[in-house]
Amino acid sequence: MTDFDSNASDDIGELLGADGPFARELPNFAPRIAQQVMARAVQQAISSRDTLIAEAGTGTGKTFAYLVPALLSGERVIISTGTKALQDQLFFRDLPRVRSVLGARLKTALLKGRANYLCLYRLDQTVREGATFDRTQASQLATIRAWSARTRRGDRMELAEVPEESPLWPRVTSTPENCLGVECAFFDDCHVVKARREAQEADVVVVNHHLLFADLALKQEGFGEILPGAAAFILDEAHQIPELAGQFFSQSVSARQLSELAQDALAECAGVTGAIGLLLEPVEALQDALRRLRLAMDVLPQRGAFQHLDGHAAIGEALHDLRELLATLHELLASQAERSRGFANLHERAGTFTQRLDRIVDERGERDVRWYEHFPRGFALYATPLDLAVPMRGLRERTQAAWIHTSATLSVAGDFGHFARQLGLDDPRTLSLGSPFDYAKQALCYLPQGLPDPSARDYTEQVIEAVLPVLHASRGRAFLLFTSHRALRRAAELLQDKVPWPLFVQGTAPRPRLLEEFRASGHGVLLGAASFWEGVDVVGEALSVVVIDKLPFAAPDDPVLMARLDALEQSGINPFMGWQVPTAVIALKQGAGRLIRDVHDRGVLVLCDPRLTTKGYGRLFLSSIPPMPRTRALDDVRVFFDDSSIPAMATG
Repeated sequence: MTDFDSNASDDIGELLGADGPFARELPNFAPRIAQQVMARAVQQAISSRDTLIAEAGTGTGKTFAYLVPALLSGERVIISTGTKALQDQLFFRDLPRVRSVLGARLKTALLKGRANYLCLYRLDQTVREGATFDRTQASQLATIRAWSARTRRGDRMELAEVPEESPLWPRVTSTPENCLGVECAFFDDCHVVKARREAQEADVVVVNHHLLFADLALKQEGFGEILPGAAAFILDEAHQIPELAGQFFSQSVSARQLSELAQDALAECAGVTGAIGLLLEPVEALQDALRRLRLAMDVLPQRGAFQHLDGHAAIGEALHDLRELLATLHELLASQAERSRGFANLHERAGTFTQRLDRIVDERGERDVRWYEHFPRGFALYATPLDLAVPMRGLRERTQAAWIHTSATLSVAGDFGHFARQLGLDDPRTLSLGSPFDYAKQALCYLPQGLPDPSARDYTEQVIEAVLPVLHASRGRAFLLFTSHRALRRAAELLQDKVPWPLFVQGTAPRPRLLEEFRASGHGVLLGAASFWEGVDVVGEALSVVVIDKLPFAAPDDPVLMARLDALEQSGINPFMGWQVPTAVIALKQGAGRLIRDVHDRGVLVLCDPRLTTKGYGRLFLSSIPPMPRTRALDDVRVFFDDSSIPAMATG
């Protein structure tokens, strides 16, 4: 499998050492003890089929620390990342470098969810429909058609000219429900099939968490597997796994899915004589029932427990009608199923949605939390397992593989108990590696004095007042991270006329563009909510301040969280200290991690929440962030930015 004789060195760590091939062949490679320690631990976990939790601080070089033992293991390894952007970086940049240095002759594959690949059938259908597109969409469709003739992978990522949010993409990509499979006329050229085939034959497959769990959850239901069986699963950005696993072990039905089913049924009628006369009325009735149910839900909070639906007669009636009409459509599609491949697929989809809807509405078991959420144009209904530990444990046992979880943020003050409990990791091996960055010299933590309790009505106003002098000291160059979109919007309004630097506000442009413009501006101030708290990498002087407005406790309107907290309380565990605080600590660590991304970075972390010093649990948060000097004096912040060296300050 590899030219490199891994037995030539007694110690895999030496490969990453000062005299090893990486130091010789890669410019700017810096040997790090922590990276070598982690590489040994990963090697041992793979060979022993162990479960490992490895927390590696920013700058440890954890990617090479798991790639080197993975490529030398002689085993089939699946590496999963938190985002598609990280997945591309790993596959196109990091993996080729490590392969080249090791001279490893092995097959690698990149596999994403099907929505990332052009569907030739749906492109053909969209072109044939001849729908009246506006000028922008017509131009985008022409661009996609031209690209379809030359692309080998069919990966949307290749086509930057058509924005990710373009409404054309859903029309030219497929979903698991509308894919025709082997019946499709374009099956032999299908990009999804080709990507899966490559993954089946590869030694190392790079996926993302969404795809990994979608596949493992499907496999659990008895469908064919997308991913090949592996000897090791390496989960990077593993702090995201508990929430994602909850999504994939859930059952759900959305208004969008049912509306697409109805639209696809009408589109299929075009080529089948007499079908429109049979289906037009029930399809329109189903669409009407979806609208009525969505309107009836207006009286409810945006998300909540299922019992809220039961208390409203209009919602109950609309839900009953929806179930009846879906069952009717399912029966009518059965009569057309043999007339076309499309109708056979539609009949199967309608059956799946009917079963799911029945299960969610009728389920009275104690193992699931049933809940809803509604959006401006739709809604979704869910049944989510109360305890993820059971399905996760079962999933790992079925694979008989090593499971390696790594991230910069998995522990709470050095304790991995919360992460391990959520995933049912019984007695895992753990490793905690600090960052090689010199936080004592590179960073300062500022805790502004005099801020009110975060529940105060004018809290955001007061935060901005406290932060303005910091922004003036740093001349912009800041991320302001908020725990709610409402606070984000209010802060943007307040700053509009108060700072001379360009403002970049989440929601006004796609995230990659905002980041690009922020970096280019040199002195920008970026305001972000949840999606900017992690996975954002701005190295250098463009980012010198990170402000966090409040401790990131989960929203109290989350019905799944509420049910889990109740269950913890009933089992004798304090839900606040046993769940809410640890989860918030890990989220805060992610936000704080945006500040120092390189050995040359310098910056100030501003933590505004007064509970850090007024509540006992505040100490847990402060002892979980990197060890940097702390101050409550604004003058220290000014000195930090005036001076190239950080003055000695209190750390208490």
